[in-house]
Amino acid sequence: MEKWSSMTIIVLLGLIIRWTVSLGSYSGAGKPPMYGDYEAQRHWQEITYNLPVKHWYFNTTDNNLQYWGLDYPPLTAYHSLLCAYVAQLIDPSWVALHTSHGYESQPHKLFMRTTVLVADMLIYIPAVILYCCYLKDASNKKKISSALCILLYPGLILIDYGHFQYNSVSLGFALWGMLFLSYDLDVWGSIAFCFALNYKQMELYHSLPFFCYLLGKCFKKGLMGKGLLSLMKLGFTVVVSFAFCWLPFCMDVRQILQVLRRLFPVDRGLFEDKVANIWCTISVFFKIKTILSAETQFKLSLVLTFLAILPSCIKLTMQPSLRGFKYSLGCCALSFFLFSFQVHEKSILLVSIPVCLLINEIPFMSAWFLLVSTFSMLPLLLKDGLLLSYIVTTLAFLMVCGTSFSILEKTSEADLKLKMFSASIRNYIPWFKIFPKTMKYLFLVSITMMGILTLMSATLDPPQKLPDLFPLTISVVSCLHFLFFLLYFNVIAIWESKSSSNQKKSN
Repeated sequence: MEKWSSMTIIVLLGLIIRWTVSLGSYSGAGKPPMYGDYEAQRHWQEITYNLPVKHWYFNTTDNNLQYWGLDYPPLTAYHSLLCAYVAQLIDPSWVALHTSHGYESQPHKLFMRTTVLVADMLIYIPAVILYCCYLKDASNKKKISSALCILLYPGLILIDYGHFQYNSVSLGFALWGMLFLSYDLDVWGSIAFCFALNYKQMELYHSLPFFCYLLGKCFKKGLMGKGLLSLMKLGFTVVVSFAFCWLPFCMDVRQILQVLRRLFPVDRGLFEDKVANIWCTISVFFKIKTILSAETQFKLSLVLTFLAILPSCIKLTMQPSLRGFKYSLGCCALSFFLFSFQVHEKSILLVSIPVCLLINEIPFMSAWFLLVSTFSMLPLLLKDGLLLSYIVTTLAFLMVCGTSFSILEKTSEADLKLKMFSASIRNYIPWFKIFPKTMKYLFLVSITMMGILTLMSATLDPPQKLPDLFPLTISVVSCLHFLFFLLYFNVIAIWESKSSSNQKKSN
């Protein structure tokens, strides 16, 4: 009873912080002609309400795809349509065809912010609370602390409630999928993840760990018996789930192909803006977009992404475990973010949510990563006028992690899940050791560097010859952090999973 009352207080606190952030600025406010993501979400409501389904993804006289054309899967379109019906009941001018472009008013802002909050309360927050409540081998205090830290993660709050998007819907469906899989409800887990994928195509970042984990479970059952039956059942579930989501488009092949073209616009280029991945970082020194052809860029990113995800996926397929599944989610999502084609800075949220799920197991590294992930989006947040919200939510998150998990005291080899790795290395290098003081020092240097760059970006004007100095510096610094974290997550995915399987054998 005490646990549930504490969870209720945490949810209320999370909702208050979310609503407070939503009272501030948003993407593209008062900036015609394109405005920003706020207008994109409103425009999709306008399109889905006024046009027939067959015109949603096509360029027509009433649907100019150059003006925030719909480029997310069908479930996003259906969600926009649902919101549009409510908007039409309140004030038809909010979704009037053509004349509502760039519509901005306080009542409409209140409505749009409320739609995000409702989606959060219905999908994302319940998944977080249930995940934390049923954590195995965790005390009530750890369960409550985990829920508090996950719900106060500043990155998701700032993007959904500040910048303005509905990331909590797709991430919430993915969380439900993870939750179902943790209780061997594989069919329900598959349905939930199919919904996530059909809400935002970027959920492909998580698709391989889901596939490899379920395939590995089928292998363990034996592909000539129960395993084959399970595989067929899961395959049928995925096909039916996709057919359900795509039903209005399935009658015409042209419709399907056009939706796919909108979902995967290869012609947009290797990366956008100042994203903290390897391609943007390399471009500071080596103008990869001008030197290499678009086809070569695409192939290179494909090969590097495949090589980066391979170790954790092979490990998960050969030795499927829930712990390995969570580690692999982080590894694969971060590999896609760092090396794949057409990455946005907001895509780091797809890495952050799996890392949030690890905050109970590796609090020091998880909290550190989550702070860096929010910092990596600073140029976007500054553009949206969210500096104060960024500082307050980040400091609150750091304080909560510090007091709930005492993160600076969780730097030993055992706390970092590096015991097996260190033991393996010491077979060849006897003096090798992960020094706790070194990790603390690196963390403090990292935090100080992020603080200084935040201060400089907010208060100083860059040199005229280097207008992008601060955003690029933030991207490069964040990318170097992410490469370090990719190495770390792969190490624990391979060695720590080995440790847990050896533990089971000995038991």
